[in-house]
Amino acid sequence: MNGASRATQIRIYIGKCFRVFINDKGFKTFISAAIITLLISMVTGDKMFLEYNESRNGAFALVCACIWIGIFNSIQSICKERDIIKREHRSGLHISSYITSHMVFELVLSFVEAIIVTAITCVANLDAFPGSGVLLPAFLEMFFTFFFIIFSSDALGLMVSSIVKTPNTAMTVMPFVLIIQLAMSGMIFELEGFTDVISNITIGKWGLNAVCVTANVNDMAGAALFPHLAENYEFTVGHLLGLWGLLIGFAVLYGAIAIVALKFVDKDKR
Repeated sequence: MNGASRATQIRIYIGKCFRVFINDKGFKTFISAAIITLLISMVTGDKMFLEYNESRNGAFALVCACIWIGIFNSIQSICKERDIIKREHRSGLHISSYITSHMVFELVLSFVEAIIVTAITCVANLDAFPGSGVLLPAFLEMFFTFFFIIFSSDALGLMVSSIVKTPNTAMTVMPFVLIIQLAMSGMIFELEGFTDVISNITIGKWGLNAVCVTANVNDMAGAALFPHLAENYEFTVGHLLGLWGLLIGFAVLYGAIAIVALKFVDKDKR
């Protein structure tokens, strides 16, 4: 790595990520994403995208699946190479290049997984799936929403993997990260005060809102019973773009934190 530019290092490590993926038969992650989505589609019921409560519940289940898929993609990817990173960092590896290469690789992975989730969701709800969203055809809007949720969750996994030192610790921390993301989404519990503040920094809340915006749940039967939620699901272009922007912002923030955290790798005592 001595003398290699950041761009060169990024290219080298992107190639390494894909080689590891192929050698480790990483395509199994796509099978896992398909199975999870299929299971959710089997239990969401035939009122999904037709009635308010059923659509919100189904949207929440899909968002949970996307968060799980994203975090599981990357939760061990950095910490399992920590000794190698430490050695190569001392030989000239730029941590920013290393994390950027993983972010690019995980972006491609998330893109394919979002296609899988979207395709299965559309087919499973073929009769009820909306034709048009607020800006694009509904299936495209759903794809972008699922992609942003998976990728931002993936970046969250990278951040955790950069902070912890072992794969075992990463897997121990993972359930707590998931619980915070899901419990603080505002779907399961009515949040007030401090918990409501915490919910604003979760992927789950904004991902759920984005799915419900495209589904236009405010116009569904039963929506009148929940007027306090109408603002969350406002069927406007600006609102949807704002939600997408937040999800992208989370991914960038988590990637930046991962870079800062991993810069301390040389201080490891192991």
